[in-house]
Amino acid sequence: MAPTSPHHPAQKEQKGVGSGFIINANGEILTNAHVVAGVKSVTVTLKDGRTFKGTVTGADRVTDVAVVKIDATNLPTVTLGNSDHLKAGEWAIAIGNPLGLDNTVTTGIISATGRSSGALGFSTERVNFIQTDAAINPGNSGGPLLNSQGQVIGMNSAIIQGAQGIGFAIPINKAKAIADQLIATGKVEHPYLGIAMITLTSDVKNSINNDPNSGLQVKESEGVLVTQVKPNSPADRAGVRAGDVITQLNNQSVKTGDEIQKLG
Repeated sequence: MAPTSPHHPAQKEQKGVGSGFIINANGEILTNAHVVAGVKSVTVTLKDGRTFKGTVTGADRVTDVAVVKIDATNLPTVTLGNSDHLKAGEWAIAIGNPLGLDNTVTTGIISATGRSSGALGFSTERVNFIQTDAAINPGNSGGPLLNSQGQVIGMNSAIIQGAQGIGFAIPINKAKAIADQLIATGKVEHPYLGIAMITLTSDVKNSINNDPNSGLQVKESEGVLVTQVKPNSPADRAGVRAGDVITQLNNQSVKTGDEIQKLG
């Protein structure tokens, strides 16, 4: 899938390559938001060689999910699996367009699930990734990650520069939920608390309490410590203050910042 932009005297044509997969027969295609960043239309090439002009229905940078629509019907579609119950060691098959090599298939296993985007250094995203050792390279972005039954369990999304045998995919349940919102409204609403937080451990507690510049004294050893509250944010208006420790959200116990993001 190649992003394009209209010609304009003050604008250069933007070119790039990525992957995607058709989620319904009326031409809606799932891909990464970073694949279509900054463009309104793309050129979509199907496996049978047909090409279409695709329109970007919507893109969500927070989850790196986008939907592209092409004007076609009766298209072949993928079968979506369930990513909620994946386990390390299950087979994983990645399909995409790495380095411009069309319809490349690589295999491996699910190495882990629930990899936090923040922990991986992807500070602009909010996703708990599937980790796989199936080879994922530039150009694979947006392509499907399949299980041994050929069902899509994830969307290939990220690699860490310099690392080998480590790739990451957005769980398909999350990607499909975001896609449904993009198709319906063209945008996605994300919960916003307006806090900076850190998961408490005994080491974190001791480090904060022994730091004279922290300005905080923590009694709890478990939960999520609020380190900063943005003025006028929902958390600020609700009376949350730096130094508070969150142990429950929506009547559910929480121990990590990732759990708060999921429940929020």
